[in-house]
Amino acid sequence: MGILERLRFEWRYWRGDTPWDTNVTPPEVLEFLAAARPGRALDLGCGTGTNAIALARRGWRVTAVDFSVKAVRTAHRKARAAGVEVEFRCADVTRLEGLGGPFDYALDIGCLLGLRPEQRLRYAETVARLLRPGGDYMLYAWFPRRVGRRIRGIAPEEVEALLGRHFERTRLELGKERGHPSAWYWYRRRKPSAAGGRHP
Repeated sequence: MGILERLRFEWRYWRGDTPWDTNVTPPEVLEFLAAARPGRALDLGCGTGTNAIALARRGWRVTAVDFSVKAVRTAHRKARAAGVEVEFRCADVTRLEGLGGPFDYALDIGCLLGLRPEQRLRYAETVARLLRPGGDYMLYAWFPRRVGRRIRGIAPEEVEALLGRHFERTRLELGKERGHPSAWYWYRRRKPSAAGGRHP
């Protein structure tokens, strides 16, 4: 995502023109939380904090990151109103050198798909660095489609090419969002001894 697109997103947050900000935690995430033991969670592209707050309410220690100043300010207010503690950071998800792991769970709903190819590589290495071996990573992303002058989205084979070195895919569910193909991905961070391999 380039600087102009970031400014457009920021402006849309200030205008309240954010159709992606549903204030609803997806059932796929709730299903995971119902079965998982709380630990340390990382919410990538957290927006106004809906999912970070849902995690915190269930006992997770949450760090949530977004580049939008307005979104993070709103997220702080929402967390205070909900009576939960979340560490919100206004930062680039591909440049989290100051953030230390390990995290037990990482969540990305619609963040990776907006990154440029070189940013995606840095993102994948960042998530691999921060997530503990055996930790869970969930991703929601559209398939590629034209949005204005750009193609936005990422295909399953591209996701696997990015993540397969460090992660094993455990589940994939295809679907649609407003008529456009999309998918949920479940990955697990490989143990160090298997980090260089790929799953069958």
